[in-house]
Amino acid sequence: MSNISSAQTSNLLQQAKNKLTGLAEWISDRNLPFLVISIGMIVMLLWAGSYKMTRPGAEGIIPLVSNSFLVWWHFKLFGPYIGSDLIGTTEWLTAILIIAGYFRPRAGIVGGLLGVVIFFTTSTMLLSTPGAIISVPGIEGMRYMSFLGLFLYKDIIALGGCLYLVSYFGKKAVSENKR
Repeated sequence: MSNISSAQTSNLLQQAKNKLTGLAEWISDRNLPFLVISIGMIVMLLWAGSYKMTRPGAEGIIPLVSNSFLVWWHFKLFGPYIGSDLIGTTEWLTAILIIAGYFRPRAGIVGGLLGVVIFFTTSTMLLSTPGAIISVPGIEGMRYMSFLGLFLYKDIIALGGCLYLVSYFGKKAVSENKR
């Protein structure tokens, strides 16, 4: 039998709840979710955008863009190098608008919406890119994401991050308008 009474157990549970809610409040008060998502998105967009403006970056996305049912035409129209430069420039513009959103929330809304378009488009490439979803020899009836598939899957999370940024900057813009 335990030597802890039900009153002591209840007290321990209450202390644990208080610590958890206290931690959650501390995180919220410091705006950590916004800071982590916005700074992470800015860094990712600037870095990925820069890489797409290099020869290996452009050549690396040819199979993704060429097999996409949404943007298959992009490289046919612009070619892989100019087309990749345009994609990279769009990613830079998105990052700059998110940065501007810290001071002008409406710019952040536009940056977040551009991110939604970017990451919705790249998320669909999970379905259209050959080799993203694979069978594993010896395992019947199950399909898995390859490393390429997992690389593309992270864009679904980035899509959610951009939707959060649209919401955050939208609330900030509304509160500024009320002043």
